[in-house]
Amino acid sequence: MEAGNAGSNGEEPTSWEDLYNVNLMPTEIFLKFRKEIQGFRVGVNLELYNAPMDDYHAKLVLKPLAYDCRWKFIYEPLQQDVQLVSKKIHITKFLNLQLTTCLGGDGVSRIRNKMSLGLCPGVDFRFGWRADYVLPEITGAVGTDAPLVNMNSGRLQASLDRIEAIFTNFDAT
Repeated sequence: MEAGNAGSNGEEPTSWEDLYNVNLMPTEIFLKFRKEIQGFRVGVNLELYNAPMDDYHAKLVLKPLAYDCRWKFIYEPLQQDVQLVSKKIHITKFLNLQLTTCLGGDGVSRIRNKMSLGLCPGVDFRFGWRADYVLPEITGAVGTDAPLVNMNSGRLQASLDRIEAIFTNFDAT
């Protein structure tokens, strides 16, 4: 029997606090400093991770500003790591939406999103959040050993995963 259901075997339903949880303490805090020079964006990222273990990364980033160019170069001097990664495709100017749905498995679906808030030219905040959920359902059976009515109240685990402060110095040319 799933958590959150009271059954004929005397199990108590899970508390609402366990079923519906929203965590507003970010696990990642990024400071990004960018400079746009001759069609490229050069950046320094300082990334702080506070859960599950305290860690930090410093990255140098180079990516072209052209819309049709979908790559960026990342160098991590502390780990001596070099990456060439593809860029995410934007749905709109302010929205990168990543959705996964369950087709079996544990029945948990996930929504991930990043939202940007521009304070003034050259200063932006970006918030990354996610929500794992199971939709509520009511099932039942007549003439079988299954309970007449069975209710799963669903589940939601949402969190604010990342806060980014982005400072951009635009090239005057």
